Amino acid sequence: MTTRSEVIDLIKKKIADSEVFVENLKGDDHLQVTVISPEFNGLSLVKQHQLVYSALKEELASEAIHALALKTETPT
Repeated sequence: MTTRSEVIDLIKKKIADSEVFVENLKGDDHLQVTVISPEFNGLSLVKQHQLVYSALKEELASEAIHALALKTETPT
């Protein structure tokens, strides 16, 4: 099991200037995550998501996070 604050910390370690919002969808292992970062400027949606997935690689592999709905954006 991974807590909301752990998910936020892991993503912020990888994408330092990000705003991260985590919502439990079903239990603690089905999450909806929104990440907003200027680091996404010029990156395709796939590359943006790969960057976030790389921050959560171990949690996804161990199924501490079983399902992840991901939304990425650049700041407005």
